[in-house]
Amino acid sequence: MSNPSQGRSQGVWALAWKRMKADRVGMFCLGLVAAFSLLVLLAALDVVGKNWQQEVGVPNAPPHFVGPKPPEALGVIEVPKGPPVDISDIDPLAPKYKEWEEAAKKYATEEAPRHETLPFGGDRLGRDIVQKVIKGAEVSIVVGLFAALVATTIGTLLGAISGFFGGKIGDALEWVYNVFTAIPSILLIFAFAVIFGRGILSVVMILGLTGWTGVYRLVRAEFMKHRQREYVRSAEAIGASTGSRIFKHILPNVSHVSLVQLSLLVVSFIKSEVILSYLGLGVSVDQVSWGTMLAEAQSELILGYWWQLAAVTVTMAVFVTAFALFTDALRDALDPKLRGLE
Repeated sequence: MSNPSQGRSQGVWALAWKRMKADRVGMFCLGLVAAFSLLVLLAALDVVGKNWQQEVGVPNAPPHFVGPKPPEALGVIEVPKGPPVDISDIDPLAPKYKEWEEAAKKYATEEAPRHETLPFGGDRLGRDIVQKVIKGAEVSIVVGLFAALVATTIGTLLGAISGFFGGKIGDALEWVYNVFTAIPSILLIFAFAVIFGRGILSVVMILGLTGWTGVYRLVRAEFMKHRQREYVRSAEAIGASTGSRIFKHILPNVSHVSLVQLSLLVVSFIKSEVILSYLGLGVSVDQVSWGTMLAEAQSELILGYWWQLAAVTVTMAVFVTAFALFTDALRDALDPKLRGLE
């Protein structure tokens, strides 16, 4: 007996995964994105990066491979010793100095000693930069990814409805689109920032509600093109519902457009979080993100302390590049023009 499954064609997502596995660069970047995602999850659970606020090193402690700072850089000045001088006659508090000195020494011994160097250096307060980068990844990646998902979802849904139905529904959505694009984006961001305030969720909503217009325009054009094609007409002829035609027939064939926009928005929104945090409209003051670290690194770089800027820049560049190449590979796997090569 023949197997009934042999005559069935593979689905859209099965074919996409098959093509994806054949792309070595795409699979390598998928592994990097998965590693960053795991790091974000562990940071959210306080498994890693939970001690980022502890001042474990001297201020602006250099990395291990640079070595400790010279004494003069730490502000240590050696004072030549001389014969003791009795100043009790001219300073009535002189007898107390010895007592205060002993109390200060006792407190210093109780405090944990600070390291002169850290694995990749410390910030101006002596906090470990590696810990800050890990904890900052939680905030920046969550903000960039979820804000991009919100914007892409809004733009895709509104673009699909406008492009499929047209008429008065399309005109109404076009009016909303024109209103959002007519107002400068920075003013929209400030307006939503006043409404939502500060915090991770607020930044996600601010960026998501202001960044959907580009996705809407492209998805609308694709739906207008696909709604008249034969496969959609055939689905309508056999009784497929409107929702089925939109989400099961047309959307998989235009999903590569949304994926490309998602990739671009993640990169853009991570940069936007940097700007918002620098302006005081981003995450709250008791949180750390790649944006707040870059803002801190500006003043440190002037003094020659480059390690915080280097750490956050390299980490951010690796994630952004891996995510962009992964979504490019996924777009190629879902592209209907390439799917015909199977």
